[in-house]
Amino acid sequence: MALKTGREYQQSIEDLALEAHVMGRVETHLTDHGLVRPSLAAVAVTYDGAHSKDDATRALFRVHSPLCDGEVNRFTHLHRSTADLVQKVTMQRYCGHTTGCCFQRCVGMDAANAVYSTTFDCDAACGTDYHRRFKTYWAGIQEEDLVVDGAMTDPKGDRGKRPCDQRDPDLFLRVVDRKPDGVVVCGAKLHQTGMLNAHEVLVMPTMGMREGEEDWAICFAVPSNTPGIRYIYGRQASDTRKLETPSLDVGNPLYGGQEVMTVFDHVFVPRERIFLDGELPYSGRLVERFAGYHRQSYGGCKVGVGDVLIGATALIARMNGVAKASHVKDKLVEMIHLNETLFACGIACSTMGHATPAGNYEIDMLLANVCKLNVTRFPYELARLATDIAGGLLGTMPSAHDLADPVIGPYIKKYLAAAEGADPVDRVKVLRLIENLVAGSGAVAYLIESMHGAGPPMAQRIMIGRQGGLEEKIDRVKGLLDIP
Repeated sequence: MALKTGREYQQSIEDLALEAHVMGRVETHLTDHGLVRPSLAAVAVTYDGAHSKDDATRALFRVHSPLCDGEVNRFTHLHRSTADLVQKVTMQRYCGHTTGCCFQRCVGMDAANAVYSTTFDCDAACGTDYHRRFKTYWAGIQEEDLVVDGAMTDPKGDRGKRPCDQRDPDLFLRVVDRKPDGVVVCGAKLHQTGMLNAHEVLVMPTMGMREGEEDWAICFAVPSNTPGIRYIYGRQASDTRKLETPSLDVGNPLYGGQEVMTVFDHVFVPRERIFLDGELPYSGRLVERFAGYHRQSYGGCKVGVGDVLIGATALIARMNGVAKASHVKDKLVEMIHLNETLFACGIACSTMGHATPAGNYEIDMLLANVCKLNVTRFPYELARLATDIAGGLLGTMPSAHDLADPVIGPYIKKYLAAAEGADPVDRVKVLRLIENLVAGSGAVAYLIESMHGAGPPMAQRIMIGRQGGLEEKIDRVKGLLDIP
């Protein structure tokens, strides 16, 4: 067993020989593709962190796992304490501010912790064998140091209808055939972050299923290169800038994200890789637990990217010569306040976590939902304040090609000059980075995902309503006022 380096990880993905439909073409060398390569580099950071020369950073990424009795990357860890939950969020913030984008490895970690405790509960109640299967499976993931893509979101079709009432039953992924040694599934999972950078895909139901929907209550894992799986790459705003040279206009010159529509066209799943199959009460429990873990995650990863946006905004204010203006300083303080509030929520739900009957640790669900509800708002306000401070050049800057032109370039440098000592080209770099996060390809993860990832705002409001202890609060008031 060995902890992979970033380079070893990238080679292991190349060895999978995945194919995908990318902008109308079937691409077979994905690790060399300009749209995919930045996202692969971002995942590599999660591996290189375990080999950092800095002791504190290395300790964030390395942890002993009793499951395989060895040291593993924290992204494959099953949390064993509230300290583990805190370290998880801290690690995610580190990855966010190192890459300035989504680093794509959180969903699999969150799915694993949810499946681990849910299979334990299901076995205890139903006499199934899912927990043993999952422990065996996940020990292998830890030993091989693999990336697992957690897949939950179905297309859903007509949102007013249940899975069994859809005109096309495949709009929710389901079992279509049963064999002695496994099942065959059809359907799709949307918004699959980093799917082309994963070794495995761990599929979960997208909602709690009811009687008559047993075929949709399925949880399983398969390798990402399993026959029958098709990948369709998702467009992002300004994504083709990643293919341009010079690369100045892309904003983030090193890293990027990735979203994929993943189609399961009669995919065979071996029995040993099935972790739920028709046990209806546990489909909803799995969804709720996964959502809780992933809402906690946003208190780390979005905060890390927020660090980058705040730093870039402060730097452009300095380059623009307005860093000392009182209203600019106040807006930067507000950005820091909002960002640290998100982090505080992530830490709070971690610190208030508890052990599950299975032995791994779960966050405080109420505080995790509060964390994510704030995430649906605060990054948008950070983006608004960054846009305010940066100025209109975010939407009107000439291209990198014009900047490099021997005739036009000098004009651009002359008229984009600002504060003394601020190089105009460096000013363009900072503005492009801000543009990337508030309106470009980086906004997919920082803004759109903040709204809809791990569920939209109403999903958190529903959970907060359930978990807020309203009746207990009423009883306390009655006791205080001596009301029967």
